[in-house]
Amino acid sequence: MSKIVDLVNQKYAKKEVESYPVFRTGDTLAVHCKIQEGNKTRTQIFQGVCIAVKEFGKISGHFRVRKISSGMGVERIFPFHSPNVQKIDVVQRGKSRKSKLYYLRDRSGKSARIAIDYDRK
Repeated sequence: MSKIVDLVNQKYAKKEVESYPVFRTGDTLAVHCKIQEGNKTRTQIFQGVCIAVKEFGKISGHFRVRKISSGMGVERIFPFHSPNVQKIDVVQRGKSRKSKLYYLRDRSGKSARIAIDYDRK
């Protein structure tokens, strides 16, 4: 059974994942997504704070990005091996002491900001 799982993992693993920058929760990310509308394809940039990371780089791993758009909180979950994720840019490094920043959902304004980590590169 595990051989079948390994074969599926090899088939759907994306090689660009190794070139993704290392990021943690609290970092501001710009995720370039491929959007297909009918016959046309375009790239959309979703920029926000990474509030959760699960199994960094693994086939079952994903990360969650949250932003405030028109006063409403918007979250997207991006699997690391999704063919729709083209590129990830780390815009800003943030200081966070927790692995899950779900408390940001209940906050707004100044209390929803993450302090910038100038020491981490």
